[in-house]
Amino acid sequence: MTAPTEGLSRLHGGLRLPAQKARSTGTPIREAGVPPRLIVPLGRKPGAAARPLVAAGDRVARGQRIAEGRPPVSANVHAGSSGTVAAIEDRPVPARDGATVPCILIDTDGDDRLHEDCRPLPDSVKRDAAALAGAVEAAGILGLGGAAYPTAPKLAEGLGQGLEALILNGAECEPCISCDDRLMREQAADIVAGARLMLTIVGIGECIVAIESDKPEAWQAMKAAVAEAPEGIRLVQLPTVYPSGGEDQLVRLLTGREVPSGGLPTDAGYLVHNVGTAEAVARLAATGEPLISRVVTVTGEGIAEPGNYRVRLGTPIADLAREAGGYTEQAACLIMGGPMTGVSLPHDDFPVVGATNCLLFTREPPAVSGEPERPCIRCGECARVCPVRLQPQQLHRHAGPVDQEALALFGLDDCIECGCCDLVCPSRIPLTRSFRQAKAALRLQAHERRKAERARHRFEARERRLSEREQAAAARQEDVRRQAGAEAIRKILERRRGNRDDEG
Repeated sequence: MTAPTEGLSRLHGGLRLPAQKARSTGTPIREAGVPPRLIVPLGRKPGAAARPLVAAGDRVARGQRIAEGRPPVSANVHAGSSGTVAAIEDRPVPARDGATVPCILIDTDGDDRLHEDCRPLPDSVKRDAAALAGAVEAAGILGLGGAAYPTAPKLAEGLGQGLEALILNGAECEPCISCDDRLMREQAADIVAGARLMLTIVGIGECIVAIESDKPEAWQAMKAAVAEAPEGIRLVQLPTVYPSGGEDQLVRLLTGREVPSGGLPTDAGYLVHNVGTAEAVARLAATGEPLISRVVTVTGEGIAEPGNYRVRLGTPIADLAREAGGYTEQAACLIMGGPMTGVSLPHDDFPVVGATNCLLFTREPPAVSGEPERPCIRCGECARVCPVRLQPQQLHRHAGPVDQEALALFGLDDCIECGCCDLVCPSRIPLTRSFRQAKAALRLQAHERRKAERARHRFEARERRLSEREQAAAARQEDVRRQAGAEAIRKILERRRGNRDDEG
């Protein structure tokens, strides 16, 4: 057990922000009801969706696999409750780019019947790294910290990498979000059990659970659970500084090591997962239940009964809002995620997905100051608070119009879009928004270059084929000419021989 903040490295920049979590942490996690219809996305991006295993009209049970994933871009998908498949169609999912992906619509029947394949994992599987990893992949477990990356491929990244430890991220540093806090308070033993299973998969013996200092109840609950566990799991308390919960920042704080630019925590010798992901692994082992639900913080002045709810994936946000007492008169803005990094949603018809850690109902977007944007005064405050040691003013200068070389030089790809620079900018420049737009423009440029390169390759291949056909045709014509010439010479020689025979 590590004493609070003992031996930690210092996080560059960052901010101490009001937590704004009391509204949602005062009550235990509540079980949200099953909605009349589930809208279950088959992936995060249009080109990376899982393959449906059911069709409209099919009956399904809770926990039944309804789509086969395509690791590492998508995971297996399971029905959140029993019912009938109403349709498989493209629907928008809650994401910054507003993408539409194939979704399976399930009209639930109220029985919530469990599929026969959902059984606790045998001890032999829990002890076998390969079998356990296969079970995690089959269950479609995702990272529940916000990115929703498939867990099994991420665990596989650590194999053979000489990892020193698994890090479980319980920092939850962004304001308003408290789902991990309540999960650690109430299900600490499950998180520890999940950590042990994850250690078995990656074949290492140490796990570090990181918790910010503003979560004393979670700290005490996890401390008691770790005391009951075998050796190898220890707690570390972090200072309450945003964004200490970012993967790279967490590795830096705990170990003093830098994750290389463009690299992963595994490049520094550590594998980072969320405490919610560990609880999902433990739930799979104990009950056989695949990933069909997650804990979501529902909060803000725009909702009547803020709190944390365990919600079936695919539940429409409107149904969850009704579970939480409905909207208040102050509900004017809906954000998925926290006030710093969340995604503003235009309506509440979107489904809850693996990445939905928080739904924030507010009067107005938290980033809106109401003050007009003014020219940059080169004060350097944005660089002072940047946790990645970037120069945001330089990035902003080259973000519009996009200067690819300059943005690469100043490290745009390393920006984690934490929003710290926005908060401290005296000119009220929406820096993070400009960085997102620049990244999107660069992705589009890269996509267009790839399209142009593919078109060039296709054109060159076509030209080669045509040239080869012309050469083959010319060769055939030459063969015909040679054969015709040879035949003509043969006939001339035969006539000459015939003439000589007649003269003789």
